[in-house]
Amino acid sequence: MNTAWIYLLTAGLFELGFTTCLKLTNNFTRIPYIIGFFICGAISFYSLNKSLGSIPLGTAYAVWTGIGAFGTAIIGIIYFGEPATLPRLLLLTGLIGCVAGLKLLPH
Repeated sequence: MNTAWIYLLTAGLFELGFTTCLKLTNNFTRIPYIIGFFICGAISFYSLNKSLGSIPLGTAYAVWTGIGAFGTAIIGIIYFGEPATLPRLLLLTGLIGCVAGLKLLPH
């Protein structure tokens, strides 16, 4: 895996941090989570930007949002008691399949 893909993976993982912190800010009233939101957001956007040197914009954005959507949904299920229905899990699995497929395409 080259450096651009490592940056993109990092961007996606920190997207999970900023979406989770956003949920935990309680309408931006809890300072530690507000700080976490901005730190994770900054790292995510920085890493996404760094990945764009070698990865096409459309691919990078799709992978970044795919990681974020899948990961945030899983965090919601595990930590916030959101529903884990079979259709939802199947669709999330399909999302990951599509994101992985983008990695396999030539640029």
